[in-house]
Amino acid sequence: MAPAIPPSESLIEYPSDFPIKVMGPTHDDFAAAVVAVVLKHDPTFHEGKMEVRPSAKGNYTGLTVTVLATSRPQLDALYTELSGHPMVKIVM
Repeated sequence: MAPAIPPSESLIEYPSDFPIKVMGPTHDDFAAAVVAVVLKHDPTFHEGKMEVRPSAKGNYTGLTVTVLATSRPQLDALYTELSGHPMVKIVM
């Protein structure tokens, strides 16, 4: 586990809206699966805080989810869970 970053050294001010980009193969359940994961870490999240962009050929879907970031451990846990999801290829 990474050492805690003191608030004075963090580039993010908490709480704040924080965009996360998620990409995976186009599938009917992809957005719903990502929303389910995000809601575990940010109960205030709703689909109005998500942008959906299909790739040029339609094989992949990109999502930008804007979460309410409350701490570094919260963001780390969210990135870890999204990265480990079988439908997710990239998290940025």
